[in-house]
Amino acid sequence: MQSRFFTLTDYPTGLPSRELFSLASKKLPDLGEGEVRIRNHWLSVDPYMRGRMTSMRSSYIAPFELGQPMEGGAIGEVIETNDSRLNVGDTVSHMGGWRDIAQISATGVTPLPDINVPEQAYLGILGMPGMTAWTGLNLIAEFKRGDNVLVSAASGAVGSLAVQLAKAKGCHVVGIAGAANKLAWLESLGVEPVSYRDRSAQELSDAIKLASPNGIDVYFENVGGACLEAALSQINEGARIAVCGMIDSYNAATPPPGPRNLSQLVVRKAKMQGFIVADHWSNYRQFLDEVAPQVAKGDLSYKETIQEGLESTPDAFLALFEGGNTGKMLVKLTD
Repeated sequence: MQSRFFTLTDYPTGLPSRELFSLASKKLPDLGEGEVRIRNHWLSVDPYMRGRMTSMRSSYIAPFELGQPMEGGAIGEVIETNDSRLNVGDTVSHMGGWRDIAQISATGVTPLPDINVPEQAYLGILGMPGMTAWTGLNLIAEFKRGDNVLVSAASGAVGSLAVQLAKAKGCHVVGIAGAANKLAWLESLGVEPVSYRDRSAQELSDAIKLASPNGIDVYFENVGGACLEAALSQINEGARIAVCGMIDSYNAATPPPGPRNLSQLVVRKAKMQGFIVADHWSNYRQFLDEVAPQVAKGDLSYKETIQEGLESTPDAFLALFEGGNTGKMLVKLTD
């Protein structure tokens, strides 16, 4: 059996070019002890993957190796197994993405729970992005009823659940996004939408103030740059800022300048804490018990941006940095 997969041919400077992604194939060997073979149905592409496209080993996750199969979240069907926990026909989640057939250790393979939701939801609202939103609000920002909550990249896979969890908690919620359709979706969720398009940090700060006259108690940060500077101008005393990513700087060729008003953290006695969701994965069952029933009942809304075919995977990834997704960006593999 052949597996087709993407490799990275060189480490980019700035935004990666499409030419750096090479589609290769190889014949798979016989299964080894404890291995499993999976036919992928869905692939996830996520902004954090840009941090793996470097020779530097200072990140929280190892870089992609040049010329070797890339990795990422995936959902697929077990077609052969050498592990007693898994059966042929099981639908599973795993990290053998960026390929059509994955042959990997069964250690990192998890059968999907028996919940009435589409299988790809476990790459989005019930997967790493959803768990990130839940973790940032509950464990890092320790949000509570009545908080004024601001979320950047609020129409993305992480942000769109963060705003809904905050609304369900009885918070006043402001969401930052760009395109008109994304702002309209946020408004339909009961969120005060604020556009960052063509606005300086000061103009964005003024817009946030209009949307949340009583300031900001919790800021869920996905972007950095002008969004962070604008948010810092509006934080209340004792504010909590959960930082899960700063996509604004992921493709920067040189380190971007920091916010000019970082002293607001001191003035407002605020807390800003970065986090990696993998460090909190022991809480995944609690997250699933709380959020999955709401997804199954349709109480939580989510959107997906889907590109089809393995060949489209790099294009789907690059579109993340151009605002090309509403909700979770996915690649659907076809037979």
